[in-house]
Amino acid sequence: MPRTMRAAVFEDFGGPEVIEIRKVPVPEPGAGEVRVRVEAAAMNHLDLWVRRGLPIQTPMPHIGGSDIAGVVDAVGPGAEDVPVGTRVVVDPSLGYDWYEGQDRGASFEEPPFRIIGEHTQGGFAEYAVVPAENLLEIPDGFPATDAAAAGLVFVTAWRALVTRGRVRAGERVLITGASGGVGTAAVQIARRTGAKVFGVTGGVENVTRTQALGADIVYDRFEVDFSREVWRDTYKQGVHVVFDTVGEEIWPSCLRALSRGGRLVTSGATTGSRGVTELRLVFWKQLEILGSTMGTPTEYREVMRLVFDGVFDPVVQEVLPLDEARRAHEILEEGRIFGKLVLTP
Repeated sequence: MPRTMRAAVFEDFGGPEVIEIRKVPVPEPGAGEVRVRVEAAAMNHLDLWVRRGLPIQTPMPHIGGSDIAGVVDAVGPGAEDVPVGTRVVVDPSLGYDWYEGQDRGASFEEPPFRIIGEHTQGGFAEYAVVPAENLLEIPDGFPATDAAAAGLVFVTAWRALVTRGRVRAGERVLITGASGGVGTAAVQIARRTGAKVFGVTGGVENVTRTQALGADIVYDRFEVDFSREVWRDTYKQGVHVVFDTVGEEIWPSCLRALSRGGRLVTSGATTGSRGVTELRLVFWKQLEILGSTMGTPTEYREVMRLVFDGVFDPVVQEVLPLDEARRAHEILEEGRIFGKLVLTP
């Protein structure tokens, strides 16, 4: 009889109700792969989008979870140099050679970029199989829950702000969705660059928490038009960079908040993907609109080292058992979250 494990699985797209805990075979590592005994796996909005259905090939029945931390349990051919028993966190990006080439000016017709837990089976299970080259060792004493919570959101925010947004000391940076996983990472990264940090979130409690995290000025988007407030608080100059993960609902306000020559970096669309763009603003103000997704292996390791060194602090709202995976989807979908949710088998 093959070994089995518990996993949070869905085999039809839909709402949180499609998630169920079931026994599935323990996966075996193939060439260049290792098997990780999962200690923690963090939730992301990506998990909601995959569960609802994306125009990609999703392996079914599907196990989500892009952010994985645990212990190497077995190794496949070609991965024998990875010691069994090593505590690791997993870089969720696959096919990232395209990213590295893009940064060098290379051109590709179709980037072969994929993400663990989206295009492949993920970490919401007792075991997960991943490429050995995606592993980063976790320092002794560093919690697996924090390592899992950091990966996707910090590399996403780092690339968006540092690589794509080119944020410099003294600039003004506006971060939307500032109380979410990527947002809480972005606030810390922007502050470390020496920028003045403006945040947008929803609700009085989230405003207070975002300020405590290091944002200089935070707006409650349910109470004010933040683009008007930014204009007033910057003496009609606007911000140099907007980092947006919210999308359609606030896209026009993001553009209005920018200064002349400003940069808008988009890395998400939690409220919809069809943002209305006032083109006259773009050319009159000579704006840049930049796309950014995830990050390269170099960026991942650079920012995770800063996490391990205590420069950045992953914000974990709650750690839930794997059996409550459906509830975790519900919490994230309803927006009742500051930072990250983490599941443990």
